[in-house]
This record gives sequence, C-alpha cells and structure tokens, in this order.
Amino acid sequence: MEDLRIKYVDLEQSENLESHRTNGFRNTKSLVVRRGAPFKVSVQLEGRPFSPKIDTLRVKVMLGNLYAVMPVTFSKSSSKSSWNAYIDPEEWNPLKPSIYICSPASASVGSYRFQLCVLTQDGQKSSAYGNFILLCNPWCSEDTVYIPFEDQREEYIQSDSGLLFMGSGTNIVARPWSFDQYEPGVLEACLNLLQVSPQHKKNRKMDYLNRNNPVYLSRVVSAMINSEDDRGVLKGNWTGDFKQGVSPSMWTGSGDILRKWNQSGNSPVKYGQCWVFAAVMCTVMRVLGIPCRVITNFNSAHDTNGNLVIEEYYSATGQKLNRTKDSIWNFHVWVECWMTRRDLESGMDGWQVLDPTPQQRSGGVYCCGPAPVKAIKNKRVDLFYDVPFVYASVNADIHTIILGQGQVLGFSKDTERVGSLICTKAVGFPRLQKITGDYKYIKSPTSTLSSRSSSSSGDSTLRRGSSQGVLVFLTLDKSPIVGEPVSFSVKIMNKQNVAKMLKVHLNAQAKEYNHSPSDTFWENHGVLQLAPMEVKVVRQKIPLAQYEDVVGDNLINLAVVVEDMASQERVLSSEEFNIASPQLIIQVADEKSIMQHSEQTALVTFINPYSYPVSGVLTVAGAGLLQDKVQFRMPPLPPGGRVDQPIPFMPNMVGEKMLQASLWLTNMNVTIRGFKMVSVNSV
Repeated sequence: MEDLRIKYVDLEQSENLESHRTNGFRNTKSLVVRRGAPFKVSVQLEGRPFSPKIDTLRVKVMLGNLYAVMPVTFSKSSSKSSWNAYIDPEEWNPLKPSIYICSPASASVGSYRFQLCVLTQDGQKSSAYGNFILLCNPWCSEDTVYIPFEDQREEYIQSDSGLLFMGSGTNIVARPWSFDQYEPGVLEACLNLLQVSPQHKKNRKMDYLNRNNPVYLSRVVSAMINSEDDRGVLKGNWTGDFKQGVSPSMWTGSGDILRKWNQSGNSPVKYGQCWVFAAVMCTVMRVLGIPCRVITNFNSAHDTNGNLVIEEYYSATGQKLNRTKDSIWNFHVWVECWMTRRDLESGMDGWQVLDPTPQQRSGGVYCCGPAPVKAIKNKRVDLFYDVPFVYASVNADIHTIILGQGQVLGFSKDTERVGSLICTKAVGFPRLQKITGDYKYIKSPTSTLSSRSSSSSGDSTLRRGSSQGVLVFLTLDKSPIVGEPVSFSVKIMNKQNVAKMLKVHLNAQAKEYNHSPSDTFWENHGVLQLAPMEVKVVRQKIPLAQYEDVVGDNLINLAVVVEDMASQERVLSSEEFNIASPQLIIQVADEKSIMQHSEQTALVTFINPYSYPVSGVLTVAGAGLLQDKVQFRMPPLPPGGRVDQPIPFMPNMVGEKMLQASLWLTNMNVTIRGFKMVSVNSV
C-alpha cells in the first residue's frame, strides 16, 4: 500500500475571513479568526486517498506551552466549551478533506500554532504546521463579549474611525480620529502588547490561561497603554513642552503610535494626553474583539483626597487661583468596553469604564477599571474595579471660595457642574450621543434650583452666583468663534428694597483643559448703581486682538465678582469655554459612486478667519483610502484668503471610511481640522 502523506495545508483565507468578519486583516501573515466559531482548513494528501476505516486525522493547537489535542471526527460537535475538529460528510473528498477546527467560546486570545497529523493503521505519520490568531467574538452568544445588535458590532468592533469630543460642554469640538485597526503592523503591535506586559513576563502560563477573560485583558491593556509601570505604549506629558516628541494635539490616529512603539523595541512614544490614551486603547480592544467606545466626561473631577468635594479659589477681582491639588478637567476622556462580569453579582454586565490615563494606582499599577457603569450610577463603591474613583469623576461637588488678604470673602456650592455632560459617538452617524443618564440619576428641572442651565437655543450657557442681597448671571451670548469678539452679558439683580452701589470686576484667563489658568489677559472694572429690586444687564466684548494670541487651542476662564460696597458681600459667577476653530471643508466629487481600487479626488478648502496672515502644514490621512499620509506646505495666506488643495486617493477597502485633514498653523501653534465620511462600494 502506498504511503499517505500531507502535501500542503490550505488555510482557506478568503472563506474564513468572510465567515469570521475579519476581512480587514487579510494582509496579515497569519489567518485571523474568532473564538466559538469553526474555521476551515483543507488538506491536500498524496500517495493514496484517505480511508476513514484505517486512517485517522488529529489536530493539536498550541498557545505558548499550552496545548489541546483533538481527533478529527465525521460528526459536527455542538459543544462550544471545548476544542473540537470535524469533517462535514457532505463535503467529503478523500484526496483533499476539509477540516473544521472550532475553539471554545472561552478560548484565550493570542497567536496560536497548530499541527495537523495523518496516522495510518501501520503507524506511519505525516504532519503539517500552520498559524492562526484567535480573537474574541461579539457575534457568538456564548462569548462573554457578545453584544446583541449588528449596528453596535459594526460601530464598536469593525469601524476604523470615529470622533473624540473635546473643548467644553458649552462649545463641543468633535475631533476626527482614525483607529487604524486594519492598517499594516497594528494587529501585530496589539498582540505584542500582551506579550510585553508584566503579567506575561512574570508567569507566561497563567497569562495565557487568563487571556480567555475580557476583565483580565482589559485591565492588562489599560496599564500597558501608559508607560508608568512597564514598557507601555505612551508617555504622558501635560507640561506644554513637547520638544522631545510629538505634541498630543498633532496625532490623528492610533496606527502611527502603535507601529512606532512596536518598531522601537517597545520604547514609550512621546507624547499622550487623555484623549490619545483612550483612543489608542479603543484600537487595541477592537482589535482583540472586545466592543469598545470612547467616552468624554465634561467637567471631570480629579478628587485626590476622596472627599467628593473640589475646591476652587478666586481673588476678590475674579482671578482664578491655583491653591489646591484637586482639579476639574474641562473634559476627560476614557473608554467603555462591553462584557459580562461573571466575577461580580448579577446586574453588572454591559458597559465597563476603563481609563488608561495614568492618574492613580489600582492594585499597585497605573490603570483603572473595568468599573461597571451600572455600579457607578448606583454608587456601588464596594465593587471591582475602581468604582469610587470614577464615581467621584462624575459626581463631586464644587465649593467656590473668594479669598482676599487670607480671608474668605465669599463661598458658593455647585452640585451639578461635575459630569454635567457625558457623551460618545452615536452608532452609525458622525454625531454626539448623550449618555449622562447611564452614569447618574438626572434631577428633573423642577425639583431643584439649578445653578447651571442652558438657554433654549442650546448655544448660550448660564452660571448663577447668589448672595443675600445680589443675584448675578454670567451668560455667553453665543458660542465663541475664532475671528470674532467674545460677547457676553452680566445680569445683576438687586434682591432687596434698598439701593446698592456695586463694584463689578471682570477677569479672563487662558487655561489648558486640565490645568489652573495662567495670568489674566483681559480685565474690566467698574461701579454700578442699582435701585431697590432693580435688574441691570451689562454687555461686554473681549476683542479678537486681545485673545487670539493668547488662547490658541486652550480655553478661557471668565469670571465676574460683584461686591456690595455697603455690606462688603461678594458674589461670583464664572464660565469656562473654548473658542471654536474654523473647520477645513472637504468635498469629494461623485461621492455616491466611489469604487474600490478606483482613483478619486477630494478638495480640501481653508479660509483664513484671523486678522493677520497665517502659514502652515496640511496633513491628509484616511485609513482604507490613502496608503500613507500626504503633506503639503501652505505659504502665507492673507486675512480672508482662501486655499483649495486637491487630494487624489484610491480606496483599497469597502465600507464607510473617514478622510481627515489637519492644518497646523505654524506661526500660531493652532491646528484646524476637518473630516469627510466616504462610502466605498465594491467593484
């Protein structure tokens, strides 16, 4: 009888990628599949046909030193709790049998090797080897990351672009971001991140075993995105000095960061801030198959002493002072991952907060989460992980104190500003979705006298200060825009039946989103007389010339202190806001008929809104649309001047893709952005 040998193994790449929804990874060397679902390999035999009566096939899968061996049967197994391999009798071909290998829905994530053996009755053995990468499977109902709606799986797993929300709750900026999970080298970097982790270095076997659990995986990744304790991906920098690396504001996607980290031998990439940490973590989690979305919490409390109170100090003339370690970040960005929490009581499944920005240690390591969003809402601070820290971020009270010559001149309490807006990108649309109600019980407007509210237009904001005798409202007349003065109103109300002489102090300072403000750049002081019960409105403008050189990408802290000259009573009202930058306009010709592998042209337009000439560098990127970033130098453009830059591109992937452009104005250190969603059809 002739020898029976394996000639080669066909991994049926195209069919497997389609059935496992891993099409985006088709340029990866290894086959990429998801756990809990069978993948197909075809075996070309030579010598003689395979005979089930006298020959057997066996599969061995290996992850590090862990392995599982299984016979190949002729009946499909219904078990999703153990490895199995079978041949479909309806597809039987004795010279080229097709074998289906099925991993359990709880298999560990990682890079596997497999051995395929054919054994004959007389003891002959022929083997072949292959590799595959196994990811979590949110399409499999037995997987702990199963998410039941297809549009959510498309958004939170497959989408390779998104929006990060920044600025202030009153003037939100949507920043485009490319998650880049299908770009060359990104999958490899994400898997290497697990291999480089301290958990893997300490005990490889335990690490491989624990990689079946999204709670464990997400906690490892949260720590590995920052570089405080390990050879993590990003180095944080909030000093404003980025000469040794790249300013966090200059990154446009995760791919450059992850590739740079992986190619450098795992040296931290300089530099990141909260939105960069979160966006890169979102990429890693989506690559691993764990549904993930980026979250912004506006007015996020950093409560260092855990007393759920943040103190803010002002001078008697309205200047904000740097007097406390506690702080309110105008916005803070983290991620949520979707998973079942079998380690907790029932009711804690679903979205979990994870924060890779290094703020405080958790279990001795700079990471945060997973904290169930439902636990945060219900103040279940006894549950794992880090619920008290996240709870404070969205619920702390603010105590505002006016100081003069070492004495407290005024005091007010705000219970609503912290966590006033929590949001993410909407499923399937490039717009904001409010999720504040997932994190906290929102009081109805009638149940409490609000110290913060919005006008019916949704553009203006209002902050109220009150004392026994005087009520003060500070209102932005409209969302501030670059190129225009900042218009605002101060409404002062005399609550008593006696006339009042008041000193009115107005103060504006520039500030970064997570810092106390810098020096005053605009101020105005005056005296106002109010008759009994009278209301007066003072209208003010901060001229363009006074803020455009100061603010840049930063925010403005605007405050008014009103002093009753008779009683010495002082009352303060304040607002922190950003100046909305102009947007780059991107147009695409024939946008309804964009085809894969067919050259297209986009047009990027910028009109200078500033009062002086600007010059800069335009960068255009688009995962699945452009092979690499393209850059153009923009010569000086006079005020009101317009520039149109054509961008040729050729899509290599089908689906909804983002073309994004950023213009760095070199003489101002400001970045202008724009994006266009492009729908690419298959040929």
